[in-house]
Amino acid sequence: MKIKNLALASLFGLFMILAGHIQALAQSADSFLGIWALDLDYESSNAGWIEITQEDGYLDASVLWSGGSVNPVEFVFTAENHLIITRSNILIREKDDAGKPVKEHRQIFWYDIQKEGSDMLSGRRFSPNANGIGVEVVSFTGKRIPPVPPAPDLGNLKYGKRIKLLNDKDLSGWELLEPNSVSGWKVIDGVLENDPVQKEGEPHIHYGNLRTTETFEDFNLKLEVNVPEGSNSGVYLRGIYEVQVMDSYGKPLDSHNMGALYSRIVPLLAAEKPAGEWQKMDITLYKRHLTVLLNGKMIINNQPVKGVTGEAMTADEFIPGPIYLQGNHGKVSYRNIVLIPIKD
Repeated sequence: MKIKNLALASLFGLFMILAGHIQALAQSADSFLGIWALDLDYESSNAGWIEITQEDGYLDASVLWSGGSVNPVEFVFTAENHLIITRSNILIREKDDAGKPVKEHRQIFWYDIQKEGSDMLSGRRFSPNANGIGVEVVSFTGKRIPPVPPAPDLGNLKYGKRIKLLNDKDLSGWELLEPNSVSGWKVIDGVLENDPVQKEGEPHIHYGNLRTTETFEDFNLKLEVNVPEGSNSGVYLRGIYEVQVMDSYGKPLDSHNMGALYSRIVPLLAAEKPAGEWQKMDITLYKRHLTVLLNGKMIINNQPVKGVTGEAMTADEFIPGPIYLQGNHGKVSYRNIVLIPIKD
């Protein structure tokens, strides 16, 4: 009888240990939940972002890594007080005579993250080479981003002095974001033009983005833009949020279309004009909320901004920054660029 009781006690003890271990893992998962600004260990393009959630009993996440879009992940799990996130890419190794894949490999990318206090984390991203030989390892740190506040009242804003960002003569007040890049920018008859010409058969030329030398906090920005057929640019607010400039006339609504907050906010409606026509943008950024009028139509209405977009200058959303215009994608023209600061 004593042996049976001892066995039951041991089993109960083991259950309590396992329960405690499971609870510890759950607690470690809770500590990762939230939105994080990432500082990536690159010389440039070192801004990232991650959101970790728990819905319907499972973990999930979305990641922005340097450039490009915010992307969903494939799986998230905890392991010994670490959080592991995986993504993948299908590599086609062989095709049959009809071009159909007959052998594929799944190339796995993973993030190994651990906490560094209540509001900080650190981690490494592992990116194996496509041939399976070697892996790129990039370190990063993260800082918790406070929740986005409620939508502000835009009806009684107080504005500062109107600032004309383009003097219609030259590039005074502007400079290249990347000092070692090639400039395709020039001012002709009051129009700021970018023409990043690539010569066939010659090495690719890296053309630079253009930024204001002055920095700003919250503001209203008005401008006119002309984007040729198939071309692409962007207007970065405070150097971190890209309002897309693109020839998307006639395309279905998408977070990568003209006037969208790139990969984050889908326009309410399609208001773009055909390529080659001048279009008007009226943009208000206030208390991490964005409003965009395109050609006089409201396409983003005081919507919350959850984080930076690809090619942001920094992941810090709480410091002043410049206006910068994307110049490394295609031909584009701007004119009548006017900014009015908002006073608190």
